Amino acid sequence: MIFITAKFRVLPEHADRWPQIAAEFTTATRAEPGCLWFDWSRSIDDPTEYVLVEAFQDDEAGAAHVRSEHFRTAQRSLPPHLAETPRIVNVTVPQDDWSRLGEMAVPDPA
Repeated sequence: MIFITAKFRVLPEHADRWPQIAAEFTTATRAEPGCLWFDWSRSIDDPTEYVLVEAFQDDEAGAAHVRSEHFRTAQRSLPPHLAETPRIVNVTVPQDDWSRLGEMAVPDPA
């Protein structure tokens, strides 16, 4: 699985509207056959920073995402709302879903 985390610092005047600004891109990406998840969160320390956690089945799915029309559209439409170039971590991991955090295991209800 290709696992990607990216930090988007949004211009303050656009920060509250970022989910709507990125909505078409988000919806289209989530509909891609190789997309496992594509989830936005807002930083509790910096209200202008959004964190994107995304995953794709494999290299082919990741490449299809970058070649998609909605990705090319996002390359044009999203940067005017940003304060800086997004920062990214992109790795391949040998799994296809989230693992459980054993150190904080919650017992199954009886």
